[in-house]
Amino acid sequence: MIIRQEQEKDYPQVFKVVEKAFENIEHSDHQEQFLVEKLRKSDAFIPELSIVAEIDNEIVGHILFTKLSVKNDSSSFITLALAPISVKPGYQGQGIGGQLINYGHEMAKKLGYESVILIGHENYYPRFGYQKTTDFGISFPFDLPEENGMALELVPDGLKNVNGMVRYPKEFGID
Repeated sequence: MIIRQEQEKDYPQVFKVVEKAFENIEHSDHQEQFLVEKLRKSDAFIPELSIVAEIDNEIVGHILFTKLSVKNDSSSFITLALAPISVKPGYQGQGIGGQLINYGHEMAKKLGYESVILIGHENYYPRFGYQKTTDFGISFPFDLPEENGMALELVPDGLKNVNGMVRYPKEFGID
């Protein structure tokens, strides 16, 4: 398997991988593939952090990290959002998602980012070091079970003195 930066020629395959990955997911609006397209055209997009997993010239997984901010009354902090992560059905459960996450974390660190925030499954992401955002004083602009809002410090103290409300890029459709 090859893990690498997504290229423009990959867009049609990535669209299908994302669409299929979320097709039967209960807590999905089934629009993730369109979100990826919107984010690619946004100021939040970081080309180096749109990453694919490829087996025999077929894209079987994709992960996207985009710029995100955390704001409070006096400050604004830049972090990353991990959303979405997609693995093609038939390839799920083989560790591809985990490899994409780890590779993405390393790339993000190399680019100078210090933290990542996500909404995800409480039993999956902690194995990568994610903790509840509430542990850092970070909240979301909508109701979310506490265990599903998570953050990771990519570097020691990457979220030290960071607290406030997550502010998503407009492409996420969250006010």
